[in-house]
Order: sequence, then structure tokens, then C-alpha cells
Amino acid sequence: MASNNLAFPTSDYLARLDKLRAAMEAREIDWLVITDPSNMAWISGYDGWSFYVHQAVVVGTSGVPLWWGRAMDGLGALRTVYMPDDHVIGYDDTYVQNPEKHPHETLAALLRDKGAGSARIGVELDNYYYSAAAHAALVAHLPDATLVDATGLVNWQRAVKSPAEIDRMRKAAGIVEAMHTRILEVAEPGLPKHHLVAEILRTSVLGTDDAWGDYPAIVPLTPSGMDATAPHLTWDDKPMREGEATFFEIAGVYRRYHCPQSRTLFLGTMPDAYRRAEDAVLEASAQALAQAKPGNTCEDIATAFNSTLNRLGYEKDSRCGYAIGLSYPPDWGERTMSFRAGDTTVLEPGMTFHFMPALWLDDGGIEITEPILITETGADCLSSLPREVSVK
Repeated sequence: MASNNLAFPTSDYLARLDKLRAAMEAREIDWLVITDPSNMAWISGYDGWSFYVHQAVVVGTSGVPLWWGRAMDGLGALRTVYMPDDHVIGYDDTYVQNPEKHPHETLAALLRDKGAGSARIGVELDNYYYSAAAHAALVAHLPDATLVDATGLVNWQRAVKSPAEIDRMRKAAGIVEAMHTRILEVAEPGLPKHHLVAEILRTSVLGTDDAWGDYPAIVPLTPSGMDATAPHLTWDDKPMREGEATFFEIAGVYRRYHCPQSRTLFLGTMPDAYRRAEDAVLEASAQALAQAKPGNTCEDIATAFNSTLNRLGYEKDSRCGYAIGLSYPPDWGERTMSFRAGDTTVLEPGMTFHFMPALWLDDGGIEITEPILITETGADCLSSLPREVSVK
């Protein structure tokens, strides 16, 4: 019996399944083992914090997909997937974190039972959730099968968002706006950083009038001062200080759809060096976003951004954006397209990105980023927050 907790109508999942099977056929893949929880959710509806154990959605060239995982998590699958109950298959708890045997032994047996013992089976080989031991178990227990790397196959089918998905991302954008607004309300010299992060998290979960807040795939990144010369640092109990910049890389999330956005706050009088860097980032961002339109490529955006930044005396040696959408920890990116040299992916309406023109200086950092939607005419910034460094 299909769940009444489905994130989308069953017809949406069946349309996604048709799209995925066409991609499988192009790669001559008979069966696909999907272990990325974002991909599992997109193709089946499954939503649970169980990705710390082995699980998968298994898709063949025909028929109804299978959910496979820890037996106790099968109860969550029954509550969230569209497939009938007999397509939810659980392995017993003796396989959990047991060095004497591996859960993928049971997956191999399931595949053999389904007639896939000598099939071409795609696996997400370069994925956070598919371990070397998992692969070794499948190889050992499916000796006549051919295992092929299908990393990213599902991710690429998710690139163009449906109107319903875009609606969720707009709701997530409203949440991240509320989070940044709360930061400006409470941040001040002397406030312990973890107190500020508590307000950020509280606001993120409370959400807005029309959207409750889901948990983010990445925790708030909130470095100040010299810590802000590096990306991806979290928080501590140190008080915020006058004369320091803090950037906030955070995301609003609604039903697993993410809108990450960064803004920078300077407490006190902002030095001229920061003003010049801010001006450069804003000008380069405007030039880049002007290129974010159908028919152009990801590389075109990066070229516009970097050439402008270089002309103004600055350099950024990392990508300036990436695809976003439905995500689970540890990453809110879709792991497909990037705004950087060499990525010639053609932009299409319905694609969504985190435009990420961060700039790290010798004594701090500036992040002024935008979640964007590619429309028929150009880039639609999903958030309306002012694009500038806030000074308080």
C-alpha cells in the first residue's frame, strides 16, 4: 500500500523513473543500485536518518523499484515510499556493524533472486554512502555479474527541477532570509558565538508562516576574524569582537530542498580593504549573473566572474558555484555541475545553483552568495536580501 506521507504525487515518481530508465538504457545498465540518500528520496520518496547504515533503492529495467535496508528502517520506508509493502526488503540486525559479515551479502542474494545474477549492475562507486567493503561484498557474491560505475547517473536526472520542486526551494529561500535577518538582530560584540548559532538554528527550524524548517545537510559555518580566512569552519564559544568580519554560510531547508546563502557581517568600522574587496565581489557577481541564462554554459559564468575579479586585482582559485536541490548530509550540493573553467554544461530553465563568489583575504573573508534559478530569460535570485556586507 502506497504511503500517505509521500513528498510528491506517485505520478511524479513514475515520471522520474521513466527518465532514469532511459538513462540506464543509454548506459546499457540492467539494474541500478542507488545508495545516495538524496537520489533514493528523489526516485522513491524515502526519507529517514538511516544513511549511517547500508541501504539502497534498486531499479531494474522494468517493474516496481525495491527499497532495501536495515529491517527496522523498513518501517520508515513503509511510511514514506510510493512502492507497495512487499517491495520493502529489510536485512536483520546481525548484519549491522558486524565485521564477520556484510549487509551487501543480502543485497547480492536479493539481486540473484530477481534474476540479476549475470546482469550489468550499476553502482554509485564514488559516493559517500557506498563503501569499499560494500563493493567487495557485491563483487564476491555476484561473481557472474558485471558491476559498472554509475556515479552521478541519478544526480544528472535531477538537474532540471519541476515546478513543485522550485516551489519548495522558494520556501527554503524564505527561511534562509529569516535566518540572516535574525543574525542582524542579535549579533553584537561580546555575544558568544554558540549563542548566535543557537538563534540561527532555532530560526531555521521555526521557518516562516508558510514553511516549516527541515534540518540542513551542512551545519552553520560561521567563522570570524582570522578563522574567516578559511572556508568550512563551524563555531565555538568565543565572543564576537568589534573590528572583525564574520561570514555566515547557512541554508534554509524545506522538505529536504535547500537554499544555501552566505552573507558577511562586520562589527564596527569596516576597513577600506574590505570595502574594495566587497566592491570587487559585487561587480564580478553582477557580470557573472548576467551570463546565467539558457544556452550559456557553466564555464561562461565562471569566466565572467573571474575575469572581472582579476581585472580588479583579486583572484579566486576555486569554483564559484554548483548545483543545488534535494540533499542529505554531508553536502547540500548535487555533485554535478560547477561554475568553473572546463565545465561546458549548457544551462537550461529549471536548473538551480548556489552562486558562490566567496573571497578569502589575509585577515578575514567575504561571502555574498545567491541561490539562483535559471529561467527562460536569465537568473532569478530566489532570495531578495540586499547583496552587500552588513555593518553593525
